[in-house]
Amino acid sequence: MKKVLIANRGEIAVRIIRACRELNLKTVAVYSTADAKALHVRLADQAICIGPAPAVKSYLNQAAIITAAKLTHADAIHPGYGFLSENAEFAKKCKQANLTFIGPSAEVIDLMGEKATARQTMMQAGVPVTPGSNQEFTDARIGLAAAKKCGFPVMLKASAGGGGKGMRVIKTAAEFLHEFSLAQNEAQNAFSDGHMYVEKYLTHPRHIEVQILADNYGQVMAVGERDCTIQQHHQKVIEEAPAICLEPQIRQKILGVAVKAAAQIHYTGAGTIEFLLADAQHFYFMEMNTRIQVEHPITELTSGVDLVKWQLKIANKEHLPQEMNSKTANFAMECRINAFSAGKISGLHLPGGLGIRVDTALYQGYIVPPDYDSMIAKIIAYGQSRQEVIKRLQLALDETAIIGIQTNLNFLLQVLAESDFQQENTDINWLDHLSSGI
Repeated sequence: MKKVLIANRGEIAVRIIRACRELNLKTVAVYSTADAKALHVRLADQAICIGPAPAVKSYLNQAAIITAAKLTHADAIHPGYGFLSENAEFAKKCKQANLTFIGPSAEVIDLMGEKATARQTMMQAGVPVTPGSNQEFTDARIGLAAAKKCGFPVMLKASAGGGGKGMRVIKTAAEFLHEFSLAQNEAQNAFSDGHMYVEKYLTHPRHIEVQILADNYGQVMAVGERDCTIQQHHQKVIEEAPAICLEPQIRQKILGVAVKAAAQIHYTGAGTIEFLLADAQHFYFMEMNTRIQVEHPITELTSGVDLVKWQLKIANKEHLPQEMNSKTANFAMECRINAFSAGKISGLHLPGGLGIRVDTALYQGYIVPPDYDSMIAKIIAYGQSRQEVIKRLQLALDETAIIGIQTNLNFLLQVLAESDFQQENTDINWLDHLSSGI
C-alpha cells in the first residue's frame, strides 16, 4: 500500500492525512466544489474534485470516488466516519476495483449494518442483548405485538438507522401505531429503508462503548472503553475515557464480551461495540460501528495506541502485537464543537497547553459550508483524574474564540459546570432534560 485516497472531509480527513504521512504513505484528497479551499485539500499530496456541494453528488458518489482513485493511482481508500464508511456496497466496489478498503469486509459491514440482524448475530455469540423483537418488520401490527411481548415502554428503531433517525420512545400500546408511522417515514426518508425493530426501553441507562482492533490473522484486542452517556437528541456531545462508572469486574466482562463478538464475526480493522449499562451489573449490546469513531482521540490518549495508524497497518496486512500499553494519561474527555450557522471564520483562537488536544480543519478565513454535518472541531483534555480534566476542558473552551459563526461553546461550558455532570449523576436522557431548562 503506497497511496491512500481519503473519501471524506473535515477534521477526520486531516487526521487520516497526518497518520499517512507518519507511515510515509502518499495521500489523495477528494472534495466537493464547496470544499475547494478546505484544509484537507491543502494538506494532501494530490486533490481531485468529485462533484458539487450536495453530498449525494460528491462524498456519497461511489463511482466518482473510485474513478478518482484510479485516476490518481491510489491503491487504497480510507472512508473515515459517516458518508460511505459503513456502506457494504462501496466496500464491495472497492474490492472489485482492486482497491484496499480500509475497514472490515463488505460481508461484515452488511452483517452489522442491519440492526436487527446484528442483534441476532450477537445473541448467537452469547452477547447479552436488550429484550426486543428477534426480527425486523415493516408492518405496524407485527411491531405492536413484539412491543407487547417485551413490555412497554419500548424503543422503536430503524433497522438501517443511526444518529437518532427513525427512533422513538413509546410508552403505551395506544400511541404505538401513530409513532410507528412517524418513525418509519423518517427512516424511509433518511435511509430509503422502512424496516423497524423494537427493544425494551431502559429508563436510566449509561452508554458504554468498547474500542476494538482486529488484524487479518485472528488477533483481536479491546483497546479500552468509553462513556458516551452525555447525548442530546441521541447525538453524542461529550465523551470520556475510561468509563469510571464501571466496577473492575464488569469492565473486564464487557471488554471480554466485545473481543468475543468481534472474533465471532471475523472482524478486521478498528471497530466499536456499543452497550447500554442498565445498572452496576447488567449491560446489553446496542450496535456495532464498523469504522473509526468521532471520539477515538480519548482512547488514543488513555491507551497510547494510534488507532488511525493501526487501521492503515492492518489494511497493509501487519500483525497486531500481543499487547499495547503506553498510555499518555489516566483520563481524557472530548467536547464536540458544533456550528449553528454557516459562514466565514473571521477570527480564530484555539486552545493549547498541557493536557489539551484539538482536532479540527478550521483556519482563519475558512468558510464553513451549510451542506454537511455541523461538527467543526473536537477539543480534548487529558490528565490524571476526571476532576483535573474537567477543569482543563473548561479553561480550554473558555479560551477558544471562533468568530463569524455561531457555535455551541457556551452551552458546553454550562454542561461542564453542572453539579450532576461533575458527580456523574447522569444517564442518556439527562442532557435532553437539562437542555430544556437552559
